[in-house]
Amino acid sequence: MLITDPAKLYEYREEKRIWQGIPSVECTPGGRIFAVFYTGGVTEQLGNYCLLHFSDDGGDTWTRCACAYKDEEHRCYDPCLWIDPTGVLWFIWSLMPDHAVYAAVCRVPDEDALVWEAPRCIGEDIMMNKPTVLSDGSWLFPIAVWAPYVAVLPDKVSGREETAPYVCRTRDNGKSFEKIGGPFVENRSFDEHMVYEKSDSTLVMLSRTKYGIAEAQSSDGGATWTDGVPSQYKGPSSRFHIRRLNSGRLLMVNHYDFKGRNNLTAMLSEDDGETWPYRLLLDERNQVSYPDMGVSPDGSMYIIYDRERGGYKKQYADARAEAREILLAKVSEDDIIAGRLVTDGSFLKKIVSKLGDYDGDADALYRK
Repeated sequence: MLITDPAKLYEYREEKRIWQGIPSVECTPGGRIFAVFYTGGVTEQLGNYCLLHFSDDGGDTWTRCACAYKDEEHRCYDPCLWIDPTGVLWFIWSLMPDHAVYAAVCRVPDEDALVWEAPRCIGEDIMMNKPTVLSDGSWLFPIAVWAPYVAVLPDKVSGREETAPYVCRTRDNGKSFEKIGGPFVENRSFDEHMVYEKSDSTLVMLSRTKYGIAEAQSSDGGATWTDGVPSQYKGPSSRFHIRRLNSGRLLMVNHYDFKGRNNLTAMLSEDDGETWPYRLLLDERNQVSYPDMGVSPDGSMYIIYDRERGGYKKQYADARAEAREILLAKVSEDDIIAGRLVTDGSFLKKIVSKLGDYDGDADALYRK
């Protein structure tokens, strides 16, 4: 399921892709940047695959290094990248119709020749956001079982009775996992949840809903949760990113003062998420969405997102008219506090991948 042969990876080049989106990014201890997104076919469908790249020059150029793909009767999708506290790179994706979350790890991600361990199943259904390392040393993976009313594909739903955004815990650096708990959330919409720990050890889970973002809390390490209730955060029912920085501040990347999926903004909180006085507009344009963030060794934040994916179109000409971009911003906490770029080397809207003309009969793919 994990392709690493450069000759085979060439088959997944930009000229062979019609749409792309839903990215993730991570930075290694040595400063290498990894970026992944998924694509394949003409939209989110069977045959999708997750394509992993790395950059050794700060995001100026990118090299394909791995692809998660099974066959045309499956889809590998919603990838996530994470560097764990030991420096290991996790490449995580979901597999349908198996309702499984898979992970492959690279223990030395700064080496010239990357070595991957065989992919293994770590949970059921879906995970697309980074784990959280708790103060007690355990890791929580935000995995969800999608409810029957949340479509996996137009004609396939999970159909399970036990459905929720939940957490899966490992206390042995990812050797084993246990599903421990999740909240009841009304008006769920693909979950895409994340967890952070407050200074008093309370856990906060934020999850995507039809109305925006719900909040639930746990006081026992994630075993039990309060019901999800509407949070202070607004959103156009889309993915967001939240995490604790080394400075102690919380970072949130979300749509702010938005009309639809525009005005993607980085925000900082100094009081455990009660208030967010600092904001930096990353991209004001429409159809910018699904942010993820990785921190470089010097504390710089690389924020990745997509723009105008090109999926769910009736014909190739409509897809070709969209930007179909994966974009990257590099910002510092000083930039966000200032509300503008003040740090040398910071940038916005750098292209990681942009699709152009398709090499082949694109229209034939829409007739399948």
